[in-house]
Amino acid sequence: MNIKPGRGRLWPAVRGALAWSGAVIYPYVTYVTFSVGMQGFDVLMVLASLLLTAVVASLMRRRPLPALVFLLLGAVTATMEMRKIEVTYLQTLASVGAVGYLAATRSRRTSVIAAVLAFTAQMGSLFGFPPDQGCSPPYEPHGCAPSGWAGSSDQSALLVVVLIVAAWMAGNSARERRAHAEALRSQATARAITTERLRIARELHDMIAHSIGVIAIQAGVGSRVIDTQPAEARNALTTIEATSRETLAGLRRTLVALRRPESGADEGQGDTRDAAAPPREPAPGLADVDRLAASARDAGVCAEVRWSGERGPLPPDVDLAAFRILQEALTNVIRHSGADTCRVSVERRAGELSLEVADDGRGGLSAGTGFGLVGMRERVALLHGRFTAGPRPEGGFRVTALLPLPPVEAR
Repeated sequence: MNIKPGRGRLWPAVRGALAWSGAVIYPYVTYVTFSVGMQGFDVLMVLASLLLTAVVASLMRRRPLPALVFLLLGAVTATMEMRKIEVTYLQTLASVGAVGYLAATRSRRTSVIAAVLAFTAQMGSLFGFPPDQGCSPPYEPHGCAPSGWAGSSDQSALLVVVLIVAAWMAGNSARERRAHAEALRSQATARAITTERLRIARELHDMIAHSIGVIAIQAGVGSRVIDTQPAEARNALTTIEATSRETLAGLRRTLVALRRPESGADEGQGDTRDAAAPPREPAPGLADVDRLAASARDAGVCAEVRWSGERGPLPPDVDLAAFRILQEALTNVIRHSGADTCRVSVERRAGELSLEVADDGRGGLSAGTGFGLVGMRERVALLHGRFTAGPRPEGGFRVTALLPLPPVEAR
């Protein structure tokens, strides 16, 4: 089917023009309806007035103040033609409802202007066309006007002011509550984004810093011995290849995890098989500590691993955090300590997991400095554990972390 350009935009313009045309004739239709109603309401005129009232009310969503002016003009013309207390009630109800709606959905400036317009229309109608207090013959079967409204113009004006102010305050309070809730949602979203960015930064730092450190050391070794010891240079290149592949696999796991929540939204938009596919390798854990030690030995640091306690399965978050802490601690030993050996202790006690990495080097970084130490501290804090790092009295540097473990029944 061929659609001419611009036809999709033509109908909304025509619909808007028809709606505003109905708003323009709305006061006149209301006047005629209540004028005829002096001898008996016409059903068609009443339906036309109700329909145009709904049209004008719908226009308040796009152009609130002009629509409110037409709505108030219709109410005033109705009161002007038929000075009955029931009509006055309807006029006041329409004005108060419009003020409350605009106060709840529009800015404070717009709602204040709307309240002033409604108050002006109400006062003009009340003092210019006050409702009859007696009973004219056509309305005697329906009873006379209540004395509470028409007994005093001053009291009626005060009542109108109270109703308009109450409606404005209720609507404004609803708008402020909604704005406050939106601000809280925005703050929560910003905090979640910041937390996720920090998590990604920690993960990438822990994963890449160790591997790049090993690669840099092995590349230096290979470049120095490539002429005199080709076999040693070949071993260095082999280590670089293995470390690079491991790092690429870790990066792929991280990127897949980041893209997975968007795979459903991107369905049908290109090839999303890589985004939806699960990682090919499991996340690292304490079972890979021996591999870490081997990588450290390849970089020139002999890491002695000591295990104590049970070596059963751990919660995934604790297992990953423990591995990353040991990985970063060993990376700092390789890059900063200048030590030839270090000790890695992993002890599982009742209710907690103890990690320690100590070396006999020159002391490394001072406690609390460097992104690596910050990342380790944050990982431990997220698990409600305890973390310390600093120079040892006998020389060297030590990193310790205590991670609480849930009870076996809970796991």
